Amino acid sequence: MRVGGTGRWSLLLALLATTVLLSACASAPQKPVSPAATLALPGGEFRFAHTQEDTQAADMVRRAVEHAGPRLARWGTFQEPVTLIIHPNHAALERAAHRPGYDFLRAWARYEQVEVQSPRTWTRAGATQKQVDELLLHELTHSLMWQASASVSDWTKKGIPLWFSEGMASYTAAQGYRVPSLEDLSRFLHQYPQADPLARAESLYETENATVYGAAHHAFTFLMERYGEARVRGVLIAMRQGQDFTGGFQESVGLPVDAFLRDFRRYVFLRGFKGGRLAPPPAQPRPEGRGIPRNPPLPAAPTPHSPTSTPPDTTPEAPSPTS
Repeated sequence: MRVGGTGRWSLLLALLATTVLLSACASAPQKPVSPAATLALPGGEFRFAHTQEDTQAADMVRRAVEHAGPRLARWGTFQEPVTLIIHPNHAALERAAHRPGYDFLRAWARYEQVEVQSPRTWTRAGATQKQVDELLLHELTHSLMWQASASVSDWTKKGIPLWFSEGMASYTAAQGYRVPSLEDLSRFLHQYPQADPLARAESLYETENATVYGAAHHAFTFLMERYGEARVRGVLIAMRQGQDFTGGFQESVGLPVDAFLRDFRRYVFLRGFKGGRLAPPPAQPRPEGRGIPRNPPLPAAPTPHSPTSTPPDTTPEAPSPTS
């Protein structure tokens, strides 16, 4: 998902998701936020705006926010109230997000606001509460990440890369089942050795978005497993205290971002998740345990590859910190 001066958009991988049908209802103005439409939780305050027609849909969104609270708490608390605007149809959502032509769009998160297409219009039968829960947990993770790492005046200037922001949201919402597996990612790196779905995600976004989102999810999972949740929270704290992402990552994790990405690419390229060799043959093979739960196993490639070298380093030089 892309982050810019006006926000970012939520793509739940149309090829893998089941709720990608576009409805064609008439647009209508939003109902103003009222005190009765406010939800106060330990982690923050949430406000809801919607039309009378979407009262029931708003109840689903409200429940989804309540359900998201405990899982969001691992990253901190919201510094500012978040307003969730429920749009009566897909066209209204596209206008609010300023992203025309994205049929798969269901929501768009900003620092203090989340635009949501009414769940009743996601498909002809509408959305289930489980689907709304998953989407809102993903979206609110984005808003919380920005609030935990920046102020409203500088959240677009932190340089948070797509792999971190989308990986964090996908990881928090347990969406590993939606993305290509580590084996898929390894095959991609072997087939396209010059491509980099992490450091150069934007250049691959239009043609390989599933790979980009899969790489983001797996890279963030790798970060959590190898360095731990406390250091990941530390990245957000360091940014809140004035660092940009590059500086905050090095301060908290203890190594440069590009070094981490090289490590992860090598792990995937050499299939470390299968217990394969990451160096000259050791006395004992590495144990299993790096795979992502709930990703179905893929059949073996027609000609199994036994890598003997690391993938090319395509990570650009780290940008200088942003003031």
